[in-house]
Amino acid sequence: MEGVVIAGGIALILISSLALRSIYMRIKRKHQRLADLAHRQKYGGFESIESVERDGLMVLRSRQTTELSEDEYSDYLERDSHRDQNFMDLRLILSDIIEGIDDEEVSDDEQRRIMELDGRGEWIEENQQGLQQHSVLVAEEEIGSGITIAETPTDDDMDERLEREGGKSGAVQVTLSWDDYNDLDLHLFCPDGERIYFNNKNSDCGGVLDVDMNVKPVSNNPVENIVWENIPTPGKYKVGVHFYKHFRKKRSKKTCKFRLRVVVDADSREYQGSITYGQAIQMVTTFTILPRAIKEL
Repeated sequence: MEGVVIAGGIALILISSLALRSIYMRIKRKHQRLADLAHRQKYGGFESIESVERDGLMVLRSRQTTELSEDEYSDYLERDSHRDQNFMDLRLILSDIIEGIDDEEVSDDEQRRIMELDGRGEWIEENQQGLQQHSVLVAEEEIGSGITIAETPTDDDMDERLEREGGKSGAVQVTLSWDDYNDLDLHLFCPDGERIYFNNKNSDCGGVLDVDMNVKPVSNNPVENIVWENIPTPGKYKVGVHFYKHFRKKRSKKTCKFRLRVVVDADSREYQGSITYGQAIQMVTTFTILPRAIKEL
């Protein structure tokens, strides 16, 4: 009987903790929205950019959270909270599955690299079904979480990072950069449902993830890159960012700021955002490619 009471008490504590976390995240996101609005007023030189026409193509871009009404934003937060809960329910936080490898435990870089790659591979294999289920939920989102910025910051070194890592450029290019030793990952959802990410670098839809960094914490100025040499098949492409692994190195924090650049046929848009370890994949932006023939119908 005593055991039943204790078990019930533990369950109640867990439920209460989840409820408190949900409330905390809602309050945190409300404050973040206010900060986003202030940031957009400072850096945003335009309102919503709905379409760009160039060389027979029409590129439609998604609305971002800073462009929503209060009611729309409230609905977005509910969907976002549901995605976070889904991520937790499926136990897709890496530390829940694999005990992290601390920097002090492994001195040999090659040994660390092998351990990290083996751990990542085993985790993916064991959680493939959950990862796919979660990615389908994330792909339903039509609103981007990133803050659109009108001008490239003067200290932006994204091109230098790409050159350093041998990243290619092309007709369509999506580039992610951040400034610590954590492992962030690009996820790009193609119109046919295929997802380009670290476990599917060469896609059937033509996009290639040619730079994937910080599987082990080697750089505090990393970059990732997905590129199409030619304009891909018309349709909707969704760009997500995931905080895959938090590394306890050089005071890397569990909330990470990032920059994302999307180039479609020489038309470039940049976004800023942040993501916390344990969050669902964040859908940063969406772009749709339409040929002129479709546009004129």
